[in-house]
Amino acid sequence: MTGWLIGGFVAALLIAGGMLMIAISHNGPAVLDAADRLTGGARDAQRKAMISTGEHPQQKLVVWAPEHRDPADAPLPVLVFVHGGSWANGDPLDYGFIARAFVPEGFVVVLVGYRLGEDGRYPAMIEDTARAVAWTHEEIAAYGGDANKIVIAGHSAGAYNVAMVALEEQWLGRHGLATDTVKGVIGLSGPYDFAPFTSDSSKAAFGHVEDPDVTQPVNHVRADAPPMLLVHGEADTLVKPRNTRALAERLNAAGGNAIPVFEPEMDHNRPLIVLAAPFRGNSDMIGLLEGFAHAVTGEAETSVPVQAETR
Repeated sequence: MTGWLIGGFVAALLIAGGMLMIAISHNGPAVLDAADRLTGGARDAQRKAMISTGEHPQQKLVVWAPEHRDPADAPLPVLVFVHGGSWANGDPLDYGFIARAFVPEGFVVVLVGYRLGEDGRYPAMIEDTARAVAWTHEEIAAYGGDANKIVIAGHSAGAYNVAMVALEEQWLGRHGLATDTVKGVIGLSGPYDFAPFTSDSSKAAFGHVEDPDVTQPVNHVRADAPPMLLVHGEADTLVKPRNTRALAERLNAAGGNAIPVFEPEMDHNRPLIVLAAPFRGNSDMIGLLEGFAHAVTGEAETSVPVQAETR
């Protein structure tokens, strides 16, 4: 009887886990955020503010920081995270799981929203991302963050946004900032070399551009770009891993520092999903990302890979 009970319990867990994965695949980050909150708890991460960065309702950011922190403590490095969604969907309010993953690792976290769809066509999504980085540089000290230790990260379309902000100097330059304001870049499942435009999402966001080459991160590589950690699942069929290979190869050939990491069993969304409870224990993704971020901000002598890595 005990064996039957244990077997039934295990089966129920497997079914529940499968149902959760199905819900995440259909409803995305909001479901993942709810699951993280329910199974992982607050982890001393607290939402401190939601800030409007423009007149459009999607131009906003959300600041998270430790709930319990002595104001006399040294300021923390800052992780600015930009969501994906094919430049058509997404809301930073649904990404609290990113904050609950990285605030306990010693970061202030800024979750960035940007104009989407027709209003967010190139270059609007990049302009809004740069504006959020500029806000962070000017204002994050009020929330315990160090403006001189900013790392920008993104998943999918968000990875494109942060790569362009870091590589093409004009976007931060419009705010009077040099790209070395950004100490490092983390891209998860990012599209960096996808012209000509064949998908509906890329046509909608970039199809109006007369010269498609100007929209591609691979065409803006330079030796003094911030270090980049580029993570991609080899099983990603939505954004092919060749995007990460192309950007890493071109950036390193130009004298820059790109660290590509390929995950053989991961699809497009898995590098994001494993940052949330209850999946957090199934991967060392958080350790990889926070190790890189701490290293490039000088917070730790954490060893990070220096060449392409398959894990």
